[in-house]
Amino acid sequence: MAKKSDKRKIIGLVSEESGERIYYTTKNTMNSPDKLSLRKYSPRLHKHVIFTETKKNLGRNEVKPKK
Repeated sequence: MAKKSDKRKIIGLVSEESGERIYYTTKNTMNSPDKLSLRKYSPRLHKHVIFTETKKNLGRNEVKPKK
């Protein structure tokens, strides 16, 4: 069984045109330290636009200390 590594982080993708965060994905920060930008479909605009990685912390990557 493969062990879970914490090199992969959950990131949010925000639209450059509408400014809304629709998509979430994971990224290996060791292999790709640069910002991720993907061309994806925006359901609000009804067309494909560029989504870029946000710097905002989503609160899912921290490990809570055990009591």
